[in-house]
Amino acid sequence: MLAADNTARLCSRCHREQRDQLRTPPAQLRNEFFETDEFRAAFDSQHIGKVFKAYRNHPRHLQLFGKALNQELLGRWLGLTQAQVSKLENGKPEQNLEALRNYARILHLPVHMLWFDFPGRSRLRSLRSAEAGAGAGAASSGLVVPRSQDEILVANTGMDTLELLRRVRTSAIDSSTIDALDITVEQLCCDYPHADARELMKTSKEWLGKMTELLDNRLTLDQHRHILNNAGMLALLVGCLEYDVGDARSAEATRRMAMELGKESGEPGIVGWAHEMLAWFHLTAGNYRAVIAAAEAGALAAPSHSVAVQLYGQQAKAYARMGMAEEVHEALEKGRALLDRLPFPDRPEHHFVVDPDKWDFYAMDTYRIVGSDQLAKRNAEEVIRRSVNPEGVLVTPMRNTEAQLTLAVIAARQGDVEEATALAVRALQNGRQSRPSLLMVASELARELDTYGAAAGADFRDLLNEIKRTT
Repeated sequence: MLAADNTARLCSRCHREQRDQLRTPPAQLRNEFFETDEFRAAFDSQHIGKVFKAYRNHPRHLQLFGKALNQELLGRWLGLTQAQVSKLENGKPEQNLEALRNYARILHLPVHMLWFDFPGRSRLRSLRSAEAGAGAGAASSGLVVPRSQDEILVANTGMDTLELLRRVRTSAIDSSTIDALDITVEQLCCDYPHADARELMKTSKEWLGKMTELLDNRLTLDQHRHILNNAGMLALLVGCLEYDVGDARSAEATRRMAMELGKESGEPGIVGWAHEMLAWFHLTAGNYRAVIAAAEAGALAAPSHSVAVQLYGQQAKAYARMGMAEEVHEALEKGRALLDRLPFPDRPEHHFVVDPDKWDFYAMDTYRIVGSDQLAKRNAEEVIRRSVNPEGVLVTPMRNTEAQLTLAVIAARQGDVEEATALAVRALQNGRQSRPSLLMVASELARELDTYGAAAGADFRDLLNEIKRTT
């Protein structure tokens, strides 16, 4: 029999084994993590073993875990034994280029500090040059300061939004019009993380209507395919927004529309995201086995697209809530392996791409559910840090909200009800919300607070009940 206060639903021994299974490689950290004297000296020495040693003894690890990372755990991440790590740290510098690249990839070492050639180095330089040209001092954070829709259209096509609308109304479809439509849809998808949900939904629906009208015109095969793809992406976006505001029935109908458009255009990415939306709907509704089926169907439809990474993340979330530790570990490993093989997206803020930041956000949820509080806290703090741009603007409020709720859950588990309540109230007051996801995580916190009595976290409960009433 389990102890009455055991919320892990496993005996202590099994809980420890499950926790150890989930010790996956670290989150991708901001470059500031590596800007210490120890790291600079290690990189300057061109000795990967010294980089390992600086990584293990980083002050942040001491703060989070109370001690340095040991060689055995680092070796597990790298696919090495403890003895091999010790040899690398204390022996001659590693010269094997493929091994060095593999270690850099697993530990997410900053490309600009590496002394050896690494795929993507030239791409990183070009991206930074583009960011600097746009006048954004965000290269250090990986964020590109967004420009207005008109500025983007004029810079790339020579026309503004009004001119694009005039061409659409008169069916003046040429290559410039197609390019402008592509840019418009892409920007709408990039606005998803921070824009007002209802305003963005209204605009996206209007553009979706225009796209479907254009499909009735005489178009070349290439034009028809482009417009089908854009209509499919808009349907995905509208469906997500409808679900965010609590209109589940409309969201499912729009999701099915996106699925059909994806099949008609032959675009596996759209089909995969339609399956991912279904997995998300099932997860927030508590239908965990249905999540697994939807994710498997999506991964089969788009096995090499970034959506497959998120599908593995949805599977991990479902398995964690079902108490299936081995399956959680397998799903996380598959997702991370695929993510490492994919190029970094041109616009990581695009809602329908997956980048390391989003994957760390998914892993955070899984760690919280299985009770790996230190790992969940590590990822939550990184998610919160990355949710604010260098100018102090909150650019991903929904991720920030769930990360703060994760920290609140951890505080509640540690008995700090006051801190848990303060974190949760601040989280629930963020403007941009996805109601189903927010309620799912907030309800987990409510259950943790229940162990301290019905009055615990009263301010949080009042705010949560208000959100439920308006959903």
